Amino acid sequence: MAFLRPIAPGDASLSLAGDGIFLRTPQFSDFPEWSALRAKSREFLAPWEPIWPSDDLTRSAFRRRIRRYRTEMREDQTYPFFVFRNAGGILVGGITLSNVTRGMTQAATIGYWMGEPYAGQGHMSAALGALTPYAFKTLRLHRLEAACLAHNAASIRLLEKCGFQREGLSRGLVCIAGRWQDHIRFARLASDD
Repeated sequence: MAFLRPIAPGDASLSLAGDGIFLRTPQFSDFPEWSALRAKSREFLAPWEPIWPSDDLTRSAFRRRIRRYRTEMREDQTYPFFVFRNAGGILVGGITLSNVTRGMTQAATIGYWMGEPYAGQGHMSAALGALTPYAFKTLRLHRLEAACLAHNAASIRLLEKCGFQREGLSRGLVCIAGRWQDHIRFARLASDD
């Protein structure tokens, strides 16, 4: 059923402009820069992410990831982006709209990560600022949701700064660092603008 589908199907080479950054869908050619940044940031990211598979930073795992992203974009399920600084086109992190639901809900979940050398510099605020209008206007979503660990002060600040409202605590929501952990849920509606 095509009830309230986006204006155009997912584009495997989509790019969005933001304040000092741009978002672009991941490409096979991003592997060296992506794997280097993720490897350098592994200890920094580990407390906030699921445990990485043993082959996570391999070229073959990245290739599978890109193929899955492309399929999920075509099927209007997931819209992944890498975040690049305008200055030098340097990869600094990633942001994804996933779990896209249509019909009566018209919602998606936002997830994100930032490489350690670039954390705290406003890049993710700019990325979320670029992604939000795309989600509401182009994809015609009504609701964006995000959740973060209750002790992740930086993520809480980011979501509140970007207009997301706290909705409550979800017990054991996501398996992070090998444990099912509680998350604070946030949401922003298209009508909140």
